Amino acid sequence: MQAGPVRAREWVLEFEPQGPSEIEPLMGWISSKDPLQQVRVVFQRLEEAISYCERRGLSFTIEKPARHKPRLRSYAENFLPSERTSITPTPVP
Repeated sequence: MQAGPVRAREWVLEFEPQGPSEIEPLMGWISSKDPLQQVRVVFQRLEEAISYCERRGLSFTIEKPARHKPRLRSYAENFLPSERTSITPTPVP
């Protein structure tokens, strides 16, 4: 299934990292002591996001989404080999 552009009209509030990320020595995962790094707040309208930040005294920058021009493709193009995949023939004994 594909979600399509349904969630493309939402505005997302993400917090800037307050500290550097660290590599956890045992497993090699990237960790941080900043709990807000994983918080994402979703708004339906830009005005709601701005008023939320102003009520809480948060400084913010607005990054408008880039325009995406859909590429029209036919269904048959899904089965054509692409540049990313290389098919090497195996010799038949």
